[in-house]
Amino acid sequence: MQTVSSYGVELRKQNIPLRQTLGIYRSAVRYLTEIYGQVWKTLAGIPDAKRRFNAAEHLVHTTKKNVARFDFDSRYPKMPSYLRRAAIQHALGSVSSYESRMRLWEKASEKSGRPRLVYENHAMPVFYRDVMYREGAEGKDDAYLKLYDGHDWKWFCVRLSHTDMEYLRKNWYGRKASAPTMERRHRKYFLRFSYTEETVLTKTSVKDQIICSVDLGINTDAVCTVMQSDGTVLGRRFVNFPGEKDRLYRTLGRIRRFQRAHGSAQSRGRWAYTKRLNIELGRKIAGAIVNYAEESHADLIVFEHLEMHGKISGKKKQKLHLWRKQDIQKRCGHKAHRKGMRISHVCAWNTSRLAYDGSGQVSRDPQNHSLCTFRTGKRYHCDLSASYNIGARYFIRELLKPLPETERSLLEAKVPSVKRRTSCVYADLKELYLQMEVLQAA
Repeated sequence: MQTVSSYGVELRKQNIPLRQTLGIYRSAVRYLTEIYGQVWKTLAGIPDAKRRFNAAEHLVHTTKKNVARFDFDSRYPKMPSYLRRAAIQHALGSVSSYESRMRLWEKASEKSGRPRLVYENHAMPVFYRDVMYREGAEGKDDAYLKLYDGHDWKWFCVRLSHTDMEYLRKNWYGRKASAPTMERRHRKYFLRFSYTEETVLTKTSVKDQIICSVDLGINTDAVCTVMQSDGTVLGRRFVNFPGEKDRLYRTLGRIRRFQRAHGSAQSRGRWAYTKRLNIELGRKIAGAIVNYAEESHADLIVFEHLEMHGKISGKKKQKLHLWRKQDIQKRCGHKAHRKGMRISHVCAWNTSRLAYDGSGQVSRDPQNHSLCTFRTGKRYHCDLSASYNIGARYFIRELLKPLPETERSLLEAKVPSVKRRTSCVYADLKELYLQMEVLQAA
């Protein structure tokens, strides 16, 4: 399996023409998009993507046939060929996307939401190696970029962030990076390097697997349980970052007070800072989950398939809006695949509502929402019980799926609760595994 990782290296402030280079590149993309939109019927008739690109590139160069409508060479003289091709590819992609969206819109007979052709789309130049980008001396924090100074394309030496370069040397030394792409974030410029790795995912059989079931929560960031196929729990961990959440909530309180006094229009910068804090919290949670799964020698990480549709209401509305559940699962999936672990999802219905011991629905503690009471009177952590149920649902599904229909029906008759996946709990896995052992011995 191929995994692609990227990392942005900050360009230190220097007197280098980054804005001029970005401006002329976006101007070229806009001009090409406008032209290709006019001749798209001709280009769309070419089925092969490579031949279509070649035909689009031939239109760039001024000839007697197209000099009246196309003067790219005179508008953008001496533009490096690789950068010109990147602009052509970006323009073709924009026009193709617009035409596809327009066909779907016309087919749906919608009256509003008509697609529009985006000419610029925040295009960023790609610095191809040797022709646009050259590495500096080994161990140095500099590089050479070919930039446009307003008159000509020249090589400029740029300084890169020392901490970012130390990270790349420590974690990605010896691996070849793709051509870096310029990006602009928070009024700063970065070079984003991409690395492609070949990883082999584990192929352990279900009965020999060790999984890490994860319940993502709001009060507790995540609860992880390491489990075997027979229901044996090998370890548990509560992942929580109270300091980071306290800083986030304190910032939200400041925004609330600021908006009462000055209105919401002037609080964009404060919301941007809060968003960055929330993103960093998601990164830490994902890293802690994957690190614990690796320490426990888990073959697979199991999550709930979380979907939240409709309008969110209630006193916890803001917390739910800031809950980066999908981002955490995505980051965990990328990190886990790099380490050879797999990712799986189970149905989220009733994982927290049903007790893991099979006693039925739980009642939440109104004072401490993380705790609950079983029908037997037992007090337990609700998210920990849910993590047991998540791991149990995965094993019940994987154990029953490869069995013949007759054998599966026999097991479902002995353990009726496994027929409906939305009501399976940890106690059902224990009973199912016991019945499978009895059936195999017979």
